[in-house]
Amino acid sequence: MTVRATRRSAGLLLFRRADDGLQVLLGHMGGPFFARKDAGAWTVVKGEYDAAEPAWEAARREFREELGLAPPDGEAVPLGEVVQRGGKVVTAWAVEADLDPETIEPGTFTMEWPPRSGRTQEFPELDRVAWFGLDRAREVIITAQAVFLDRLAEHSV
Repeated sequence: MTVRATRRSAGLLLFRRADDGLQVLLGHMGGPFFARKDAGAWTVVKGEYDAAEPAWEAARREFREELGLAPPDGEAVPLGEVVQRGGKVVTAWAVEADLDPETIEPGTFTMEWPPRSGRTQEFPELDRVAWFGLDRAREVIITAQAVFLDRLAEHSV
């Protein structure tokens, strides 16, 4: 029997204060599987890392890789970990910052598409980012990551 290592991701959840409450910056997952999906297709800006890299450093590196922008400075609010349906463990921090979604330059990945065609295509890791109020964010974020929104709301009371 082969034991698979736990896959881990780390990320930053940017938030800002608006007249109607907190807003969070989420990324819509790129590629053909999520192109026509909204609910469950938005995520904390994050990426995988290995055990040799500290999670905080991975979160900041992945922010740069995913959005093409330097991660913001500011107090990092630890939001803990969640386990997603596929078993991946995601660790996140919230940072208060503002960012214009039009300024991103997303990183890309390559995959065979269409399946079994022998052709590869390049797709953006995140095809867009947007600000959401917490209620709307809960409707579109990956189900397991919704707890990050709750933890942020508790911290910001």
